[in-house]
Amino acid sequence: MGSVLIFGHNGQDGFYLSQFLSKMKVRSVGISRTSTKNGIIGDIADTDFVKRTIHKYKPTYIFHFAANSTIAHDAILENEKAINIGTVNILEGTKEFSPKTKVFIAGSALQFKNQNLPINELCNFDYSNPYSIARNHSTFLTRYYRDKFGIKIYYGFLFNHDSALRSSKHINQKVIHFVNNLQSNQQTSKLLINNLHYKKEFNFAGDIVKAIWMFVNQDKTFEMVIGSGIAYAIKDWVDYCFKSVKLNWEDYVVQDIHSTGREAILVSDPATLFGLGWKPEIDFYRLADLMLANKLF
Repeated sequence: MGSVLIFGHNGQDGFYLSQFLSKMKVRSVGISRTSTKNGIIGDIADTDFVKRTIHKYKPTYIFHFAANSTIAHDAILENEKAINIGTVNILEGTKEFSPKTKVFIAGSALQFKNQNLPINELCNFDYSNPYSIARNHSTFLTRYYRDKFGIKIYYGFLFNHDSALRSSKHINQKVIHFVNNLQSNQQTSKLLINNLHYKKEFNFAGDIVKAIWMFVNQDKTFEMVIGSGIAYAIKDWVDYCFKSVKLNWEDYVVQDIHSTGREAILVSDPATLFGLGWKPEIDFYRLADLMLANKLF
C-alpha cells in the first residue's frame, strides 16, 4: 500500500486515524495549517499546495477532516475555505494527478433536517446554519466528481464523537473540565447548560475512525451515516461525570431555560454501516472515564 494523506491532522479525527494506521503499519502523512509532528504544514485552501502534495505522494487514500466544528456565523468564511475550497482542491488534485486514489470527505449529522427521528443517508438536508450549508455543498461536490470523473469518493456523515482531545467548546468536554476543576478547587462559578434533556450520541473518536476505514475499503456504497444509533441525554453525561467524583450535579449546574430548542434528539440510523460489520467498542461510560482521566485510549 502507498501513502495516506490526512488533511486536518492536528484535529481529533486526524490524530486517531493516524494512530490506527500506524498500528496497521500503514504510512500516513499528516497535513495541518499549524505545526504537526512528522507531518507537513500547509493550508487545504491553498490550491497550488494541495495539488503539489497530491502530485508528490500519489496516495492510496486521502482523508479530509479539516474544518472548524461550529455552527457559529463567525466561522462562515473559515469553513467555506476549509470545507468547500478544500474539497475542490483535493478532488481537482486527485483528478489531475492521482485518479486511482480513494478520497474520504468528512461530513456531519448537522447536515440533515432533524425531525427528532433516526437519521440515515436518505434523509433531507438542512440549511439552517452556515456549517450545514458548507457541508451540504461539499456533498454535492463529491457527487459531481464521482459521477463525472469516476473518482472513488466516500462521504461520511459523522455523528457526535469525542475523546480527551475535544476542545472545551463542546459540551462533553465542557462538563469534564468543570468537574476536574472542582476536584482541584479551581472552579467557583456554576456550569450553565442549554438543555439538559437534549439527546445525542456519545461515540468514541477511536471507534469512528475504524468505521471510516471500513467504509473506504468497500465499493458498494459511497455515502454513509457514521454513528452508533445510541443516544443519551446531556443530563445522563452530567450525572455520571459528577457521580464519578462523588458530587451532586444539581449543586453546580444551571440550565438556561431560554436556550431550549425544538430539537430533542440527534441520533443516527446506522443500518448501512452496521451492514459492513462495524460496531462501537467504547460505550458511553467508558468514554466518560477516559475523558475524566484525560486518557486518549
